[in-house]
Amino acid sequence: MGLNDVGTWALRRLDPEAAHGLAIAALKALPLPAAAPDDPVLCTRLGGLDLPNPVGLAAGLDKNAEALAGLSRLGFGFVECGSVTPLAQDGNPRPRLFRLSEDRAIINRMGFNNAGLEAFAGHLAKRPAGCIVGANLGANKQTEDRAADYVTGLRHLSGLADYFTVNISSPNTPGLRALQGRAALDDLLGRVEAARAPGAGPVFLKIAPDLTPDEIGMIVEAALAHRIDALIVSNTTLDRPETLRSPDRGEAGGLSGAPLKDRALQALRAAAGAGQGRLPLIAVGGIGSGEDAYARIRAGASAIQIYSALIYEGPGLVGRIKRDLAQRLRADGFSTVAEAVGTTR
Repeated sequence: MGLNDVGTWALRRLDPEAAHGLAIAALKALPLPAAAPDDPVLCTRLGGLDLPNPVGLAAGLDKNAEALAGLSRLGFGFVECGSVTPLAQDGNPRPRLFRLSEDRAIINRMGFNNAGLEAFAGHLAKRPAGCIVGANLGANKQTEDRAADYVTGLRHLSGLADYFTVNISSPNTPGLRALQGRAALDDLLGRVEAARAPGAGPVFLKIAPDLTPDEIGMIVEAALAHRIDALIVSNTTLDRPETLRSPDRGEAGGLSGAPLKDRALQALRAAAGAGQGRLPLIAVGGIGSGEDAYARIRAGASAIQIYSALIYEGPGLVGRIKRDLAQRLRADGFSTVAEAVGTTR
């Protein structure tokens, strides 16, 4: 058992939120060695960003962009921090994070707990060089104009983040997913589009997996109409598959991890079918291996993100996915990630 495996084993023995806090502290403090250089076959381009590899960190781990010194050395092609709201907020009452070990899953109802834009911006200003960082934007729970909160985040972090994600798909802020309806979405994305400064970085949109293909198709068209640069498919699910075995399976909140795999893949295929190559896609949800990552790329994703699998597999998972992905690309005759995107739609 390697050092990373020992650390992962130890963290899983703690309360989930306490373990999360210790992981962030370790990423901030420990002098981690840099990851090995990426295989050139993994280089790709996403929404105007040149990525050394297509394996990203999903939002939720580093909510305040405070652990970038460590995260930048784990081998990710890009790191997404947040969700961040204009004002600091405590989030929902504890307990609000549940580890479903029997199912290799997580349920969370965190509620956008974060230290606010000022703290987030201060951390981004000191981030390590060479790390592509995205800011996942959210809205405060008590705000009356949620679209204004996204615009505030975009403007405040302009020039500090490499890209921005408009997160309208968290199930833990009441009413937030209503922004996925066409009228509310046009209003939100229209205001975001108007607020974008030239050269401020691409803007992505993150959607829920609990949408019909027609709803996903509508979102794709709205995203294209408002110059969104990529769609992230998808966030956590409110669904509870009958296969769940953990005693905590009935807890309220968003479910992530292995049980989300099939639903997230279905949502990705729906987005790929609706987009027909017009809108780049980033796949999230239930990805825990190079095989999973490759399947999402073949289904239409230009890049993937992971988070829940790291809790069970440890940080070494990043390198394992990249090595396996490079082998699979070459074995199938692809010289770039882009050549493989959408080849099994």
